[in-house]
Formats: sequence, C-alpha cells, structure tokens
Amino acid sequence: MTDYIPFINSQGDCEIATSLYSDAVAFRISLESAEKHCPLLPSGPKRWIDAAIDGLHHDLGNLSASYAKHVTHLTGYQEIVDPAFQAAPKTQVVATFVKSALDLCLQHAADWVSVPQLPIVGDASRNKINKSLAGAARAWKQQTGFTGKLILPVIFTNQKQINKKTERTKKLSSVSTCYKAALADGVWVVDSSLNDQDASDTFNKRFSELIKLHKELNEKLLDDAITVAGPYWGMNLVMWARGLVRYPAIGLGTGYRYSIPGIIPSQGKTRVALGPLRRWASAKPELKEWLSETVKSLAADPINAAEFSSLEKDFSHLLVKKHANVQIAKFYRNWFQKFAALPPSGRALALYHDLSSSYVLAKGLEELPEEGTARRPERIQQQLMMNCL
Repeated sequence: MTDYIPFINSQGDCEIATSLYSDAVAFRISLESAEKHCPLLPSGPKRWIDAAIDGLHHDLGNLSASYAKHVTHLTGYQEIVDPAFQAAPKTQVVATFVKSALDLCLQHAADWVSVPQLPIVGDASRNKINKSLAGAARAWKQQTGFTGKLILPVIFTNQKQINKKTERTKKLSSVSTCYKAALADGVWVVDSSLNDQDASDTFNKRFSELIKLHKELNEKLLDDAITVAGPYWGMNLVMWARGLVRYPAIGLGTGYRYSIPGIIPSQGKTRVALGPLRRWASAKPELKEWLSETVKSLAADPINAAEFSSLEKDFSHLLVKKHANVQIAKFYRNWFQKFAALPPSGRALALYHDLSSSYVLAKGLEELPEEGTARRPERIQQQLMMNCL
C-alpha cells in the first residue's frame, strides 16, 4: 500500500481512485455520500467513514439540500448547534447524537470512523461540546465492540488559530483533551482556509507555523498514533516527507483544499498539471500560448520541452474538466511515488532537490496567465522547498 489517503467527493473521484489509487492506505468517504460512493470504490484500501458533522459549522438556514437531508438522520443535531447547549452539553443528548452518527458509519463496513467534532473557531466556545462528543465516541466504541480505529478530526478555520503561538497552544490543549477523551487512535489535521497553491506572500510564515503545529501536536500523541494532514497540494507532502505525519490526505485531480461540507460548493476551475513545474494552472487559451512559447524557449532542454509540448498538443482534450482531472491525478500519483519508493530518512532531502530543480527551470520562464503572485512559475516550488528541511 502507498501512504496517501484520497478524499472521495464525487463519482469522478471514485473512477480515478479505482484506476489510479487502488493502492492507497485508505479512502476517506463522507457519510453524506457513502451510500452512493462506497460501492464504486476498490475493496483493498481501508474505508474511513466520516459522519461529516463539521458541516454544522454553517448556519442551518444556509445548508445545501443534500446536507440538510443528511443531518436529519443525526438525532439531536439541533441541540448540538445551539450555543447555549454547547456551553453546557447534556451527556445523554450528545450520546444519542453520536450513536446515531456512528451507527450509520458502521453500515458501510467502516475500518476507521471519525470522532464527531465541530470545527475549531476563534474562541473556546466549542471546547466543551467537542470534549463531550469525543467522550461519547469512546463510550460508543466500548458499547458496540467496534474493533476499527477512531480518528479525531482537527479542522482549523482561520490561519490566526495556527500562526500565533499563544493561540495555537490553547487550541492544541483542547485537541489533546478531546484525543484523550475519545481514546482516539489518531488525528486528522487540516487548515480549511489554506489553498497552498495561491502563492500568497503570507505563506512563508504560514507554512512554517503549520509545521510547528504538527511538531507540537505530535508531542501530545501516543507514539503509534495515526496522523493525517491535508488535503493540500504540497504541504501535506512536505510534512509526510519530514516524518511529521504518517499519511498525507490528497485530492483526486481536484479537491487539494478541504471544504467544510454543508453548503453548495462553487464550480471549480478546469486546471492542468504542469509536471516539470510541480504545480497546476488554469486551462484557458492564454495557457496554450504560454506552452507554445515555453517549448520554443527550451530548445536546449529536450526532456522538459517534450513534456510541455505534449500538454500543448493535448490541450483541447484537457479543456474538458473530467479529462483534466485525470491528467492531474496521474501526475500527482507519479510525483508521490518518486518519494514513496525511497527510505523514509531520504524523502525530505529528495523532495527538496526535486522542488529546487523545478524552481531553477521555472525561474527562467515567462509569467503564467494566472492571478497574483501565482503567475510566477517558480513561486509555489520556492515556498514549498524552503520548508522541506
């Protein structure tokens, strides 16, 4: 098995998972769509079913129709979202809610299940309810005799919760309390506000603080704890290569940022992977022109020129989002496998060299037809490689 854990969000994801990622350690599937997606997935990887109660982060009046239907199966969800109840949760109400959620997860032959948790917010208003939910998950496991793994979700919603040491310490204290209350087997950590291909000027600090978060969290976990980070595009790989997490969570051609469920997602752009640059770009006519000019400029570099030339020739095909997603997923799998084949002790250095070589290539190329600082071809590799070692 390979260390990555694809997050399944659509039927297209199921098709890509079957054709390219059947060697994954596990698939993470939302309970909201498990009935539809589980039968479409290969049987080898473990089934990680998440009851997806983090969608209760949103106002109940703004929920999508599918999520609103989903939560009606979770007994007592109205109380769980009530701030007054969160401040003084009633044990029996929480226990009934957790039982209804996790019993449904078991119907899909779950090997791992997520401990029901609400996303982290700026204050401590959810600390008590999350601790109560964690304790109820522990009791449920003991009562049902579930022999699988309990994974504690740690979903950050704002970079301020991570970037400042004082605030981060408070959040990690609450996480540790919930981890112990659940007797969890592991944690899944994601900053839902982070799209690590935006190439923002703030990322130099933000990436380093995210790494500190994982280092500090690991000090609070058992040595054999399952640790998962992401989905992201590159920071999940950086932390995996450095041994800070056991498994990177990944998208499948899309979804390299975690979206808290519950609201109608925006229609994502069609993108293609620029393999030599270890990044993607928007599939629009200007990109085809950029590819043509780049091929000409790389006359002395036939290997990379050939990759860009192939993209240019396939460009019309890749304007179809389904085909573009497969192209990205193929690149990502091949990229990851380069490091998975190495001894763990050599992965961080190998990833650094891989990104730095890409950086040197990209530095000599013209700007991409992208927005903001992401238009510089080398920007994403530069930010990632500076955190590899």
